Amino acid sequence: MTSDPTSTAGDRSKAIARAWPAALALLLAPAAVMAQAASPSPAGNTSQDAAWRRCAAMSGDNTARLACFDAWAGQQAWQAPAASAQASGASTAAASANATGREEAASNAPATPVDTTLPATRIIEVARTEGCRDPQYSDLSRFWELESGSDCGTFSFRGYRPITVSVVASDSVNRQPTSTAEGHSATESTPYRTTENRIQLSVRTKLAQGLLTQGHPTLKDSVWFGYTQQSYWQLFSPQISRPFRATDHEPEIMYVYPTTAQLPWGWKWRYSGIGLVHQSNGQSNPLSRSWNRVYLMTGMELDNRWIVNARVWKRLSESVTSDDNPGISDYIGRGELSVFWNVNKDNTLGATLRHSLASSDRGSARLEWMQTLGSGLWGGKSNLRLHTALFSGYGDSLIDYNRKRTVFSVGVSLVDF
Repeated sequence: MTSDPTSTAGDRSKAIARAWPAALALLLAPAAVMAQAASPSPAGNTSQDAAWRRCAAMSGDNTARLACFDAWAGQQAWQAPAASAQASGASTAAASANATGREEAASNAPATPVDTTLPATRIIEVARTEGCRDPQYSDLSRFWELESGSDCGTFSFRGYRPITVSVVASDSVNRQPTSTAEGHSATESTPYRTTENRIQLSVRTKLAQGLLTQGHPTLKDSVWFGYTQQSYWQLFSPQISRPFRATDHEPEIMYVYPTTAQLPWGWKWRYSGIGLVHQSNGQSNPLSRSWNRVYLMTGMELDNRWIVNARVWKRLSESVTSDDNPGISDYIGRGELSVFWNVNKDNTLGATLRHSLASSDRGSARLEWMQTLGSGLWGGKSNLRLHTALFSGYGDSLIDYNRKRTVFSVGVSLVDF
């Protein structure tokens, strides 16, 4: 049995006509109802439930109920994008506001100071700084690598005393050196000039570290080997073929232990140590000079502006037959005190005093002024200095251990590199 297509189409039209008022009511819902439906408020949920219940209540005709639900679903599809966009916009705006608030809070917050005694908190710029060159640490900490953060490792070359090339003018020059030791006095005079060239080379390397401070989180003790060579070159004496008048060799080994004790008036005790040094001029008799010493040393600083170093030493005794320079301690001294003042980032003043610590009252005094020349890598402080110095006393060179003289020098120095 076949159905009448005309009759079926008519029935559907009637069903749609009966469902149309409900669908029209949904489509023409007030703007306030649609806004409520787009928001998660209880009122919006109530309107949506009422529309859905009207469609569900049309149980008499499935076609009419289907048409009502189709209209309701269309209304949801039309409203959902707006609601979703509104919610997404609100979420984005809230996230942006939170991010902006965090940025403003971070920019307005005071900078947290770096505690340089804690390596984990150091600001490390690997491409620009390395422990012993990190300006966050004090000069003494970087020079002796007293902390984990100021460490540059073992067996790397470091500067020790300034590497210097200078022109020297003196009030006198030792043309015929003498010594109270038998066979150690020159038999003739050499016409040296009082103006000459002075060259000093000085390097060191760390042999070991962390020997007695293994359990400490930041401090590091260390063992160093250093070598210093100082030469006086008669550059302005062509008539005698510009010889080297004196060259002194000074190898030494030293142990340095870090300290952090607070001293009065803001000073900090930074290190102490012990060392063994040999000094000789490498000459044969009658110009041979040499001696060996063991010393104690210590250093303190104030705000990286003032640095004080002190040493006292004891000469290791030699037999009469092997002693090239008897009584050398009574001339050069048995201890020294050095004070350096960083006037500003480009100028440093220094004074070094040596004394015999005996009734002889001999020794020496050296005044220095080092001025930065140029700038270093990446615009940092250069290690090159204009070095001006004035020395007066005994022991400017080993051959002059028992001769007092005053020396003025001007040159360039490469400090710790």
